Amino acid sequence: MRRLKAFLAFFSAMALVVGVFTEFMIPGVSYAAAMNSLSLTLQDGTSSGGSAPGGTVNHLFSFTIPSTTTIHSIQFLYCTTQDGTCIEPTGLVTAGASLGAQTGLSFDSLVANPSGTPAGTEGAPYLKSTAGVTPTANDPVSFQLLNVVNPSTTNYTFHVRITTYTTTSPNPSDIVDTGYVTASTAQAISLSGIMPESLVFCTGGQINPTSGIPDCTTATSGSIAFNADFSPTATAYAQSQMAASTNATSGYSITVDGPTLTSGSNTISAIGSTASASILGVPQFGINLEPNTTPGVGAAVSLASDGVNYFGFPVSPFSTANSFAFTADAGATINLNVIANSSNGGGSSLPTDAQIYTISYIVNVPGRQPAGTYTTTLTYICTATF
Repeated sequence: MRRLKAFLAFFSAMALVVGVFTEFMIPGVSYAAAMNSLSLTLQDGTSSGGSAPGGTVNHLFSFTIPSTTTIHSIQFLYCTTQDGTCIEPTGLVTAGASLGAQTGLSFDSLVANPSGTPAGTEGAPYLKSTAGVTPTANDPVSFQLLNVVNPSTTNYTFHVRITTYTTTSPNPSDIVDTGYVTASTAQAISLSGIMPESLVFCTGGQINPTSGIPDCTTATSGSIAFNADFSPTATAYAQSQMAASTNATSGYSITVDGPTLTSGSNTISAIGSTASASILGVPQFGINLEPNTTPGVGAAVSLASDGVNYFGFPVSPFSTANSFAFTADAGATINLNVIANSSNGGGSSLPTDAQIYTISYIVNVPGRQPAGTYTTTLTYICTATF
């Protein structure tokens, strides 16, 4: 009796082992290897950002294939979940997709919209190679699908199941390797701001740059004194500065107007609209916007006009070194002296970044010039044309 019980126990144990063994040896089932280093990059299309909901963009798949079995197709199955029944993401369109760049392996073509796919009419494109390609184990590959229409839901996560096959069309019995990637659409962030019509203009004794840009907040007082008392044997001189920039389509024009130097009823003659050199002993009051040597006063425009960002330029008759001019107001008559514009020395004025001009003033007097404190107030006007 004991022998019979022992035999029955042994027979039951053997049956259990056989049952476990047969469970793992189901005929006809293929166990695919898992791909590694998988990624899906949503790349910008011609008019849509890469993750734009409903945007026509490019999808770049990158991964490694563990097996070295020759394959004839790779399918990209777009689904709402990583596994289980594949449901196509809403709004996804792959029918118009085409094959872009490939690295690591080269396939003949992309079948963009195969019929009877698990995801329906869209969402199951596959690469096809008639001759077949043989991967090198775990070497990286990448494939770009052009003109894929993203799922239309904003901030929506979707999945792509990637499978390699030994046949030229996806067949469940011919699977080699599998993997999946996850991506998401994203709501676009729209930024808006206004650049208003702009004219920045200032004058002062001196204007300095801040971080290389002329800065009107640094302008010093506009009360300017000449370097020396007036004399028939030496030219007195002084200088001031101004800065200007504008985004006006037709740039700017700068004028100056005002009377010549006066002391009571006594005056020092303005040179006039025809430029002249500084002449000792002759009554002269004039200006220019150049670096001069006779006398040594003034500076070139800074930053220099380059025809790219900077277009400010002195204009004739104030644009020649050692040559001065000024047409003074006479009574109620206003004489606007056009001294600079943003034309880069050419014809039409243009928008320009900020530049600093240096205005030089000279005074010559004859020996008979009446004594007194001579003053004038000049008004600089910058007019932009938008």
